[in-house]
Amino acid sequence: MTALEHITVLDLTHMLSGPYGTMLLADLGARTIKVEPPGEGEGTRQLLANSEEYSRDGMGAYFLTLNRNKRSVCIDLKQEAGLAVFLDLVREADVVFDNFSVGVTERLGIDHASLSKVNPRIITCSVTGFGQTGPGTKRPAFDQVVQAMGGGMSITGMAEGGPVRSGIPIGDLGGGLFGAIGVLAALQARAQTGRGQHVDISMLDAQVSLLNYMATMYLMSGIVPARMGNGHFVHVPYNAYPTSDGHVIIACIGDAFFERFLDVLDLPELRKPEYRKQPGRYADKDRIDDLIAAETRGNTTAHWLARLQQARIPCGPVNDFAQSLGDPQVQARDMVVPVTLRTGETLKMPGNPVKLSETATSAYAAPPALGEHTQAVLAEVLRYDAARIDALRAQGAVA
Repeated sequence: MTALEHITVLDLTHMLSGPYGTMLLADLGARTIKVEPPGEGEGTRQLLANSEEYSRDGMGAYFLTLNRNKRSVCIDLKQEAGLAVFLDLVREADVVFDNFSVGVTERLGIDHASLSKVNPRIITCSVTGFGQTGPGTKRPAFDQVVQAMGGGMSITGMAEGGPVRSGIPIGDLGGGLFGAIGVLAALQARAQTGRGQHVDISMLDAQVSLLNYMATMYLMSGIVPARMGNGHFVHVPYNAYPTSDGHVIIACIGDAFFERFLDVLDLPELRKPEYRKQPGRYADKDRIDDLIAAETRGNTTAHWLARLQQARIPCGPVNDFAQSLGDPQVQARDMVVPVTLRTGETLKMPGNPVKLSETATSAYAAPPALGEHTQAVLAEVLRYDAARIDALRAQGAVA
């Protein structure tokens, strides 16, 4: 049994934000039917598809990862007959998830107002750059645009440098993540009311939400925070310190941790009476960081981690991808999972971070070929007979 196996999602998403949201739902067991246009299908199918390193079975890493556990049907929503097929699917579905630009679902006749006439219990979710209300709603946006506009880039990077985007596409991924949360909330509300509703997710809203307590601090004080690199605006020492073979994170959050840290780096210069309390350390933050860095450079990351962990100081290595994905803790938590493709080859991908005690994450199934499940879905879900499916195929309504 999986948590969402009773839920059917019609996935109209493309690129990254939408597919990530529906991937999370599919991983948790939702029957997720990817509705793609005939021809080349969803645009992400083409990304890296011809790369020797980053493609398998004619699909690039984007599509392989984001569309696991999904089925694919090809429907031409611009044809009347194709739209009729889609509306039949809506009658059987729980969720329609898209990340089209604002106005597209209305033009296609598949917005919430239209679909709720077909199925009053349907939940629709749209992830857009700026949401569906407000003066900027029709502006186009991609990941870095909302990272920049959301404020996070302004505090990322070294103080002496320019703004730096997050290395992972948090603008896109944040939109998909909040979309999945919104869908789950709407499903819970429907269980009480019997009615579906629309979930309106703005990628910019998601970025502002992630500012969290730092936004509150600004709104309280009017002080605009600046870039601090890997340091902290309260805690000292709290930084990435160089070692002989990499970097180590040391995070002394509070005076008690600093007292224990003094026994790890037994430096007389750090034992000044004024350093025993946070205000005194913060007043001389740069000097303290320089003293620690000069010491940590003299040995390996592993050496310092062993000593810091023995003293129960919060610490960690700055891992590259190979180190992170090979970490025993990551492996033990099933955060690297096998996915067997239709060719029989098995790939490894990131797992799902949601761990439920009584309902398992679904097994990780291969991403679908374009239209691979059109016949099966129309027959099994809609109970169309073979003659009807053949007729739809002949007129190009499905493929």
